Amino acid sequence: MNLSPQPTYPSRRSPVLADDAVATSHPLATQAGLNALRQGGNAIDAALAAAITLTVVEPTGNGLGSDAFALVWDDGRLHGLNASGRAPAAWTPERFSGRQAMPTHGWDSVTVPGAVSAWVALSERFGRLPFDRLFDDAIRAARNGFGVTPFVAEVWKHSVPTLREQPGFGEAFMPSGRAPQAGERFRSEAQAQTLEAIAATRGEAFYRGTLAEAMVDHAQQHGGALALSDLEQHTADWVEPLQQSFGAYALHEIPPSGQGIVALQALGILERLDVGRHPVDSVASWHLQIEAIKLAFADASQHVGDVRSMPLDPRELLDPAYLDRRAALVQPDRALEATWGTPRDTGTVYLTAADRDGRMVSFIQSNYMGFGSGVVVPGTGISLQNRGAGFTLEPGHPNQVGPGKRPFHTIIPAFLTQDGRPRMSFGVMGGPMQPQGHLQMVVRTALHGQDPQTAADAPRWRFMQGMRVALEPQVPDDLASGLAALGHDVQRQEASPDAAFAFGGAQLIWRRDDGGYVAGSDPRKDGHAGGL
Repeated sequence: MNLSPQPTYPSRRSPVLADDAVATSHPLATQAGLNALRQGGNAIDAALAAAITLTVVEPTGNGLGSDAFALVWDDGRLHGLNASGRAPAAWTPERFSGRQAMPTHGWDSVTVPGAVSAWVALSERFGRLPFDRLFDDAIRAARNGFGVTPFVAEVWKHSVPTLREQPGFGEAFMPSGRAPQAGERFRSEAQAQTLEAIAATRGEAFYRGTLAEAMVDHAQQHGGALALSDLEQHTADWVEPLQQSFGAYALHEIPPSGQGIVALQALGILERLDVGRHPVDSVASWHLQIEAIKLAFADASQHVGDVRSMPLDPRELLDPAYLDRRAALVQPDRALEATWGTPRDTGTVYLTAADRDGRMVSFIQSNYMGFGSGVVVPGTGISLQNRGAGFTLEPGHPNQVGPGKRPFHTIIPAFLTQDGRPRMSFGVMGGPMQPQGHLQMVVRTALHGQDPQTAADAPRWRFMQGMRVALEPQVPDDLASGLAALGHDVQRQEASPDAAFAFGGAQLIWRRDDGGYVAGSDPRKDGHAGGL
């Protein structure tokens, strides 16, 4: 199926049609990906060059201490990579006793960072260019500086009051005692040198060398538990993606500990509710989508954690008979509180790239909450994620904190196939918005034929909790009042950087039947879709 451009919603952007395509949340990252393609690289090289550059030019959402996941279509099949880190060996439940929740900042929120291992694993298995060449644009931007884009500048400014006292943050990200303003040039020689060390050693310096020692020394100085053995034992794991059919299409997601299963389960429920019979922006369509996502989130909150600790196989949540039962709970004429069921008795950055040979990459990396933990290792530019905040302290829960465990992850890349062929690599960054965004993108493109840019431009809903649903300002009044009449607690979220982040940043590449691509980039961020 080919999608035709449909400028249905107000937008400053047009879909990009090309034989090779890259879509990211920052123009300089997109250019880095295109540069890799021009040098003879493939889609995997393009994705990695873009991802590495994003650690420099969009530090508000990711960094050298991020985690990452990827889905790669190559040689007729889809490959999944989970490069998220695990808890330090010293993170027993007792370490956090007396707390009501896991810390969100500081060293006790930092799990082993995995993004660097993702770059190495993807390059070794699929890349065409030398590994060190993938770093050229990122090193240049760090050393020579770059103009901070408007969205990034706003998020940076909002992060400073919370993080300025975290060890190393001010030195790295407040060189003038404040956040840089939009258009102001920002440089980081420390980050440039760290990127050079990672490039020269294929990541060894980060997990077993001088950079690893610097991270551990800093952790020990500030009461952290990270040890050299935690870094040395880290692995990025190849995994079999989970999938859920949707007519002739199938959505593919990384299995837990990520929340991709929420999108899969919600899509399976929607298929049973025949959502496609309703117009794309109708009250009935949005109501069914919201109800389906509610049920899926309820199940995830109860059952999902590190897959080794889950009492059930994740595929049981996608069992057709179970999805039938969950779909039967949805009422077309009223909103309901969602509860979890029993299948059996008992800031992020996203990017995608595709090349003319048919390879497609769906890639996501994140520091979690904006700059993450706020901790930056002095002299390195390594800002560390706070993925440990994704654990729960509830005894016996599959996601309870524990040594060597992976926490529940919000970051999820997505991939859509049609009749077994690659159709769309896409993602929507933004915490719990991500599976909701995946669902909305699939409904708009696969069911209603919207091109990627139109789907990204369209107004969004966001389920929060209970009966509360947030709507973007541009949602029509009759749609909002229609949802309220069904019992949804509708709350409009006014335009702001926080609102733009809350409703996610989509990047999408759709494969046309003629072998070319249509790409779109979310107008809510500074992003850019480009092609060759």
